[in-house]
Amino acid sequence: MPNGSALHAPANGRQATVLIDGNNFYASCEAVVDPAVIGRPLVVLSNNDGCIVSRSAEARALGIRMGQPWFQVQRQLERLGVIVRSSNYALYADMSQRLMSVLEEWVEAL
Repeated sequence: MPNGSALHAPANGRQATVLIDGNNFYASCEAVVDPAVIGRPLVVLSNNDGCIVSRSAEARALGIRMGQPWFQVQRQLERLGVIVRSSNYALYADMSQRLMSVLEEWVEAL
């Protein structure tokens, strides 16, 4: 949202609530900046690479669970060829900001 502004009700006075769930958001952001990971199992690790905080649908299909500690699954994921990324919060904040800007434009257009 530009300059920290909030989404607001349209000029006609009607108010709506919108819920947006970014599907596997961190993993999806990683795919935007590195299209080579699209369609491949990918996990994103927490701060200091402690545990899995996001995973692609392909990683989920392999039975990889959210919150699994990296040290417990590292060898297994390497054997499975899972792509592993450290979290990149600057990227996720930028992508979130872009999404909010688009949503704000849509709300203003109503």
